[in-house]
Amino acid sequence: MDTGNTAWVLISTALVLFMTPGLAFFYGGMVRAKHMLGMLMQNFFAMGLLSVIWVLVAFSLAFGDAGNGGVIGNLDHIGFTDVGGEVLGGDGFFGFLTIPFVLFAAYQMTFAIITPALITGATADRLKFGAYAVFIAVWLVAVYAPVAHWVFGGGWLAEMGALDFAGGAVVHINAGAAALAVVLVLGRRKGWPDEAMPPHSLPWTLIGTGILWFGWAGFNAGSALGADGIAAQAILNTFVAAAAAMLGWLLAERLKDGHATTLGGASGAVAGLVAITPCAGFVGSMPAILIGFAAGVVCFLALGLKRMFRFDDSLDVIAVHLVGGLVGSLLLGLFADAKVNPAVPDISNEGLLTGGGIDLLFDQAVASFATLAYSFVASFIIAKVIDATMGLRITSDEEDRGMDLSLHAENAYAYGDFG
Repeated sequence: MDTGNTAWVLISTALVLFMTPGLAFFYGGMVRAKHMLGMLMQNFFAMGLLSVIWVLVAFSLAFGDAGNGGVIGNLDHIGFTDVGGEVLGGDGFFGFLTIPFVLFAAYQMTFAIITPALITGATADRLKFGAYAVFIAVWLVAVYAPVAHWVFGGGWLAEMGALDFAGGAVVHINAGAAALAVVLVLGRRKGWPDEAMPPHSLPWTLIGTGILWFGWAGFNAGSALGADGIAAQAILNTFVAAAAAMLGWLLAERLKDGHATTLGGASGAVAGLVAITPCAGFVGSMPAILIGFAAGVVCFLALGLKRMFRFDDSLDVIAVHLVGGLVGSLLLGLFADAKVNPAVPDISNEGLLTGGGIDLLFDQAVASFATLAYSFVASFIIAKVIDATMGLRITSDEEDRGMDLSLHAENAYAYGDFG
């Protein structure tokens, strides 16, 4: 056991968990005031439900039989069987760990919590709370756990040679594809796209952005699973990619719409954080800036997809997470660098622009689109079944009244004598 590595991953676990409340406020500020608590509740509830399911079964399905290829793990670790405070060592898949095995499992749990929570931005204002609870429970087991096994658990994509440092495919493409599937089943908000639905409190969104940016240090640098040079490069890459993406988004917004907005700045930063996630520990500082800037511009332009294809992605999860995840995962095939991370040539060739061939870019494309296809189809089926049985959507009257009062019998804001 390395106590320094253990301390850093303990901190990173707390940082990534803190991202889910940050996500709640990031999304919550963008909805109308009558839906604020509905958004906060969905995200906070994920922390409760998904933590328990992770311990009971999902961790085992993601990391059981790790390193042996395949599409899903086994039940060796059900109920955290044999998941304890020891360092595993040996020649197995987890032999590289210098932290307690239970800490690795806890760290991965925080990823499993925030990934389904990302979907709530697309379904904002109209998803029934009970249906949401059933959906994320099933989705964690049937979609997230297999994809995590494919990549993080040494499954078929990892065996093929695809790289994903902290979750470009497992987290962002996975959640973005699921969001697209669910909104196609769920339908549009009342009045969209003709009625204006502006954010009710952009300060909350900016606070949420700050928490996300802060927590992403644990998300990306923590994925080194050690306090070392790779973690140091990853944390720098995380910060500069977010900064460059903010600049790219705001520049594109200024050129297209004639102004730069605070919402654009927040959205651009998150797009950069998304895009650098698969690359953080595999690329140098200048490629990180290029990846971030490209993500800011491309994700801004992707906002037009929902009006072009007439799907109501309330808070632009698809443009930021699905498209941003694709940008980062594919550009990793250009910029992966063995000088940054010696694991690169051991797993696959270097990036196309750093001395390697096209093999890694091909592997990245296969991993990205395989994840997209599986997540979309499986999520669509899960949503359809729930819609046919218990219904996905709140009623028209409940939507008019707001999710806060209709579903939770509470108000986010208690208006006094001064309105």
